[in-house]
Amino acid sequence: MRILIAFISLLVFTNCSSNSVNDQNCQFLLDVTVNESINLNFPVYSQLQFPSNPTYIPNIGNGGIIVTNTGSGFAAFDAADPNRIFEACSILTIEGLNGVTSCDDKNEYNLFTGEPVNNGNLRCSLRRYRTELNGNILVIFN
Repeated sequence: MRILIAFISLLVFTNCSSNSVNDQNCQFLLDVTVNESINLNFPVYSQLQFPSNPTYIPNIGNGGIIVTNTGSGFAAFDAADPNRIFEACSILTIEGLNGVTSCDDKNEYNLFTGEPVNNGNLRCSLRRYRTELNGNILVIFN
């Protein structure tokens, strides 16, 4: 019985430790408050009524926000590359279903999941914001 308790304790302590390598490398973005409501009936956001049509919304978060209708809900990510110091080239542009920086490294992220695409050296995923749909109003917040 003692061996079982010791094993469970060891398992809990090892799974609850922080990943300091990842934390140290994912601190390029500021922790800003986001609370934005968008009306999906407005023409500028009408493409979000259909799956797989990412939309960029400027002047929110660090580098704006990219919102995608995933077909089963909405995904919203900060449009600033979390793997580099913030500068003009680190704001993502939408290329199909991916967001790509215009910097020399051309970091690329999936706009459904926020995960890096085809680059094993990127440690950080895009900063995700929560979304809630109330009628035709999409609320984006953290």
